[in-house]
Amino acid sequence: MNRLAALLGARRPVLLDGGMGTLLQDAGLEDGAPGELWNLENPDAVRAAHAAYAEAGARLLTTNTFGGTRPRLDMHGLGDRVSEVNRRAAQIARSVADEHGLLVAGDLGPTGELLAPLGTMTSEEAQELFADQLLGLVEGGIDLVLVETLSDVGEAEAALAAAQKVAPSLPVVVTMSFDTNLRTMMGVRPADAVTQLAAAGADAVGANCGRGPEEMEVIAAEMVQARTGDLLLVAQSNAGLPQVVGDHFEYDATADDLAAHASRLAELGIDLVGGCCGSTPAHIAAMDAILTTA
Repeated sequence: MNRLAALLGARRPVLLDGGMGTLLQDAGLEDGAPGELWNLENPDAVRAAHAAYAEAGARLLTTNTFGGTRPRLDMHGLGDRVSEVNRRAAQIARSVADEHGLLVAGDLGPTGELLAPLGTMTSEEAQELFADQLLGLVEGGIDLVLVETLSDVGEAEAALAAAQKVAPSLPVVVTMSFDTNLRTMMGVRPADAVTQLAAAGADAVGANCGRGPEEMEVIAAEMVQARTGDLLLVAQSNAGLPQVVGDHFEYDATADDLAAHASRLAELGIDLVGGCCGSTPAHIAAMDAILTTA
């Protein structure tokens, strides 16, 4: 049986959480500052964000570690604290999850480096970066690994390999961002991602971020067509597209818009549904309400 399916139980779809950066900025995180720093310096704000998603109905909480690899942390002078940043993030999420009976997904985002031949990083080096991040997350008590927002299947496979080495018993979810004419920036199609990542050992494959709910539903349908065996599928759309409102950006999909979107994803057969950039606990609560009554 699929390891993630066994962990999640029978009810589908499973509701994930939404965006983290927006909530931390609303709580006072400065523009351009890494959200991961707050795992160390303002853990109460991170804990409050997780708690808001728990209360909104999310069944999985995602650690605040999207930029938790060494190259991303190096940009902010935190490269020597990879283990500490990730361990603390997992502990914070774990503390909230345990209060609500939820699961914790350890979040791995892209390294920001390009794999050869487009860049200089080898797949072995990428695997090592992800492994270093994962060691801290595992120490902090995660239940599964979430690799998200990738464009390159090679980088996704490196993250998968790291998870298989560092945490062989944990299920692994991999989502890619198909934001360029229904392909990733590297030209990967949704169906190809499903086929290749399932073959590499992912327990679930999906899409996140992107250009909003409408495109996400097209992508989700392509993934459903490509699914084989007991692979689970995931969709986490942005709350529409960002629009300039005064001196800041607001995303244009309302909570009701994402709720209707969640219902359509459920009809398609998507197993895990959540939000990405611009989505808030209000969006997740609306999705929960419609999925619970479906």
